[in-house]
Amino acid sequence: MFSQPLTGLSLWFMAIFTIVFACGAIYGIGYMRHYSGRPLRNTLHWINYAVAYLSMMTLCVVDNSIAFLVSWEIMALSSFFLVIYESEKPETIKAGINFFIQSHISVVLLTAGFMMIAAETGSYSFAAIPRYCVENNGMAAFLLLFAGFAVKAGFVPFHTWLPYAHPAAPAHISGVMSGVIIKIGIFGILRMITLFSIDFVTAGAIILAVSAISGLYGVMMAILQHNLKKLLAYHSIENIGIIGMGIGLGCIGAGSGNTVLATLGFAGALLHTLNHALFKSVLFFCSGNVYHGTHTLDIEKLGGLAKKMPWTAALFLIASVAICGLPPMNGFISEFLIYSGLFGWMQGAELGVTTGAVFSILALVMIGGLAILCFTKAFGIIFLGSPRTEVDAHEMGACRIVPLVIEALIMLSIGICPSFYAKLAGSALECFPYASNTALASTADLSFVGLASLIFILLAGLIYTAKSRHNSRHQVSEGPTWGCGYTEGTPRIQYTATSFVKTYVQLFSFVLGNKKEQELPKDIFPASGHFESESYDKLESNLIDRPLGAYRSFTDRFSFLQNGKMQYYVLYGIIFIVFTLIISFIFS
Repeated sequence: MFSQPLTGLSLWFMAIFTIVFACGAIYGIGYMRHYSGRPLRNTLHWINYAVAYLSMMTLCVVDNSIAFLVSWEIMALSSFFLVIYESEKPETIKAGINFFIQSHISVVLLTAGFMMIAAETGSYSFAAIPRYCVENNGMAAFLLLFAGFAVKAGFVPFHTWLPYAHPAAPAHISGVMSGVIIKIGIFGILRMITLFSIDFVTAGAIILAVSAISGLYGVMMAILQHNLKKLLAYHSIENIGIIGMGIGLGCIGAGSGNTVLATLGFAGALLHTLNHALFKSVLFFCSGNVYHGTHTLDIEKLGGLAKKMPWTAALFLIASVAICGLPPMNGFISEFLIYSGLFGWMQGAELGVTTGAVFSILALVMIGGLAILCFTKAFGIIFLGSPRTEVDAHEMGACRIVPLVIEALIMLSIGICPSFYAKLAGSALECFPYASNTALASTADLSFVGLASLIFILLAGLIYTAKSRHNSRHQVSEGPTWGCGYTEGTPRIQYTATSFVKTYVQLFSFVLGNKKEQELPKDIFPASGHFESESYDKLESNLIDRPLGAYRSFTDRFSFLQNGKMQYYVLYGIIFIVFTLIISFIFS
């Protein structure tokens, strides 16, 4: 048997995948009209889109490691072709190859983990995993599988493909990749947790630590970005970290027999998986609208788009509030559950546990605060103020607005009716040890949170209505904004994305990579000056670029062997044959 009866966990993820893929398809129809001159390439694009969706649905139901790996490979290949749609661009091909290589690193790690289990049990069925854990310490196999799934999910330090693949892909593919394709890694981790019987306290502590680092590093790097899609890509790493913190917390609860902790941790992870799929796909779809409306994704060149693209601006703002974990949107609900679990874990615990809980809470607080800083910058620079360069911006059509509105309404409904969605996640929650929907209902008073969100919305609406009526009764005069003493003010004296976060960059310069190029003005009446900054990923530089540089330096020493002369290549062949004969003679 290669498939399993549908579990609550499978159904939960299949529902998330279907919602985002469907909205992405509707949005993509409008997006791809800009590339109508490529009929063959567009046909292949939509075929790969369907294959990616079907392979992910298959991964949710297979019960055999070989079938799982085959489906995983199909998903990786189809996703690769979706990323390199604009293959005529060198940076797109580079990003696609990066994604392809790291996807296969994921396959290698998963294969190694499944082979460890098959070697001991003689079976490739997932049903053999519990038996393997009875006869062996399953921690090594679990960590191998976790690393394989972590590459796809984008945990630090396996994250380096995300900041390249997301900006290179079309906007609807970026939304689907961030919204659901990286979530298949989360599904794999959760699926293994339901099958393994290991020291979940240790495993949970490892996952919690990796996740907290991922969340912090992702949001800290996001603040530096000038490319809108790259900024959103780093926020995917941040939110994967938040989901992972919920998983780690749930594992610790399962390992210690703490029903409340396991319930809040796994429930927070499940709901944040749904929440992130919704608001991140909306943000990426909005970035596609900005790109086709202005023909740039450079935040430094944008500004004042709220007047020309009001729907996109409003939807981007709603999704920004959600991703920052602020009420009354859905991001607040899942983070509220994880916070509740962390505070509950801390109460009455030993010093070591309390210390771990305090650092986890501080990490989550910093993630939320830095996300607010980042999206204040992004929304303010892009949609408010005056245009920094001359762009002929315009709003997109209904095909590229309606799916975003649908997702925004679902997001708002989660914020107002969290208990309903918690019940929907109940069957998935029951799949995990020591977690139950009953414990969630009795522990977290989500109905009160939903009521508070509804009251907040009503008060905001009431204030806005009162303000509108007051303004309608009084004549409003308009004039130029006070120029702070600059009588010839220009858009260039506005805050830029770089200057907005200058203090932050200086404060965390020991962690962040930031290159500067500047030509300072000279003399009393300077003719010109120049300043440009560019961020880089220090982890990528140290873990990938430097080892690759050392490898290339080593191999370059043998470049003389490839000299283009046929007689040398014949000589190499003769040497190889002689060497083979000598070795065969020695060992015969």
